[in-house]
Amino acid sequence: MTATAVLPRPAGPHVVDRSPAPISRAVAYQRVLHQLVRRELRLLAELSTWAPAAEPARTQALTRHAELIGRVLLHHHTVERDLVWPALQYALPGADAVREHVADWAARCARIDHMLRDLATAARQWGVTGTCAARDGFAMACLDLADAVDAQTAEEERTLHPLLAAHLDAEAWSAIVCSVRSDLSPTEQTLVLGLALEDACAGDRARLLSGLPLVRRLAWRTVGSGRFRAAVVRLRGAPPAL
Repeated sequence: MTATAVLPRPAGPHVVDRSPAPISRAVAYQRVLHQLVRRELRLLAELSTWAPAAEPARTQALTRHAELIGRVLLHHHTVERDLVWPALQYALPGADAVREHVADWAARCARIDHMLRDLATAARQWGVTGTCAARDGFAMACLDLADAVDAQTAEEERTLHPLLAAHLDAEAWSAIVCSVRSDLSPTEQTLVLGLALEDACAGDRARLLSGLPLVRRLAWRTVGSGRFRAAVVRLRGAPPAL
């Protein structure tokens, strides 16, 4: 069995229309990643609510996807904490507002990281017990985390993204991108790329694809997009909004 219910395509009430900061690659990256995580957490909550409680294959598919999204979010927080915000503070030395915004970001993200551990615990409990209560606990953990991520990213986009757009130059952002390493497998990278592209606007989609090595762009266009579509249909019971 694949998905137990066909859900609406992601572009809908959970895609928040925020006025973006002035366009820059750094802001586009942040915005697309935030959108991906918000959407997938809410879809996981909906999908698990409809899933049979004691069907191991379905439980595993949903909990593994939650684990992947959690890893993506934790990696994103690491990149921000270790590279993005220090680069911004270097570009704006002595700016008290930046320090205050970063301190607020750190406090909010610490709570989210704790909630990710709670979600992992709920996923293990569902996998072991196969009960309706465990399934519902997993769904609620996804929904609570989605709410927290939505609030945190909204504040980050309001306070820090305009500063990134105005003060982090292209050379500094390129240095950050070159220093980042992913621990995702090739299959996971293809899935995350598709998820990032799914609800992205035309400009963000073009920027994201142009930033990939030529080999990866060609791989996406020839086989990656088809594999992504098949993976999403198996997970959601509906094709991606691409």
